[in-house]
Amino acid sequence: MDISVEDINSVDKKIIISADREDLEPKFKDAYKRYQKQINLPGFRPGKVPLKLVRKRFGDEIEQEEVGNYIQEVFENQVVPDYDPVGETRMLEQDWDGEELEAKFQIGQRPEFELADLSQIEVDRMVHDVEDDEVEEQLEQMLENQGEWNEVDEEATEDCRVIVDATALDAEGNPIEEDKEEDQTIDLRQEDNEVFRDKLIGTKAGDSVTVSFGEEEEADEEDELSNKFKIDIKRVEKPEKAELTDQFAKEQSNGQAENVDELKSFMKSQMQQQYDQQAQQQFRNNIITALTDAHEFEVPEVFVEQVQNNYVEQVRQQYGDNMPANFDEDSYKESMEDQARREGMWYFINEKLQEEFDDIDIDSDDIDEYLAAEAERYGVSTEQMRNVYAQNPQQLESLRNQIREQKVFDRLEDKIQVNELSLEEYEQKQEEKQSNDSEANS
Repeated sequence: MDISVEDINSVDKKIIISADREDLEPKFKDAYKRYQKQINLPGFRPGKVPLKLVRKRFGDEIEQEEVGNYIQEVFENQVVPDYDPVGETRMLEQDWDGEELEAKFQIGQRPEFELADLSQIEVDRMVHDVEDDEVEEQLEQMLENQGEWNEVDEEATEDCRVIVDATALDAEGNPIEEDKEEDQTIDLRQEDNEVFRDKLIGTKAGDSVTVSFGEEEEADEEDELSNKFKIDIKRVEKPEKAELTDQFAKEQSNGQAENVDELKSFMKSQMQQQYDQQAQQQFRNNIITALTDAHEFEVPEVFVEQVQNNYVEQVRQQYGDNMPANFDEDSYKESMEDQARREGMWYFINEKLQEEFDDIDIDSDDIDEYLAAEAERYGVSTEQMRNVYAQNPQQLESLRNQIREQKVFDRLEDKIQVNELSLEEYEQKQEEKQSNDSEANS
């Protein structure tokens, strides 16, 4: 038996396991004896089928199975200890002709690199304190959303919604009655309905307009359909805001507020919490981006592929049995390759950081704090959440990893340069960055 290695690049290797029948014969003999005791054939007592007959009738299947077991044992006992593979090992080729065996794998290895100087890493963090006027604006929106729509005998304005019938038109402008959608609601306040807004503002019930989607020349000349629709206005409705009362405050806060003033305080607290959570997540993402940008090393292809496969699995879990009919797994994986590669970089950088911060410990208080937060999030008791994790060791290990990673971020915050920006400054800087990225990619 021989194991040889070929470098594909600095982090991907091809492992070649070679063996001959002499290496495998002891396993074959043991397997034949084992199966001899299990096989029943007419004319022979159970377990007494001659070995020669076992070999003749079942030899190929038994040997193929043992070849697979042999490869797995060699890989686990010799390749894994020597090369410590990362990512999902990729089987490239397996050939057994009855005398010679050759199995080829592609494995990934951890990249070798030095951590960048953390003191030179700059990261933006949004800092925002919710103001009273923001609460008032949110409250006005809440009153509108909880209000009622009333039909009016007036022209539609930009704050109205209209109830319409929409009928497709053919290339000659004639209505196609079988392609008609009745009682469609178009809210003129929404940006998504901009294509309708100019046509519908100023109309009243009983009016009709024609709306085009896209340029007319985009339509196929041979197609009987056009990109035009006839819109028949049936009703014009205006919103009437809900009345701001103490009862409204109780209902909208699920009993957390007894009156309007308490509702405003409750809303301000909720809004601040949302901003803080958003800012913290953005800060973490910015740290990851800054650190991956500050390093340059290759990520094993098998590791990138594993991350891509995880993305596909997340889509499957999201849609369940209702996966989009046009979902192309290969195209999706290709579109996510850059993100998967950066996620791979962060994985190895995070490992290095945990080695750097070798005094990070996780104690029972850390776990209790995490479980309490999760329990509040899902509306259950801390003890119930503890039982969930106790019944699933994998989840418990995942919990410990999440706590450890959070401690890494906490430590990084003390090591890097943090630029605190107001909400307006932060959003402006993000817009400029997106604009620069778009120009660079165009």
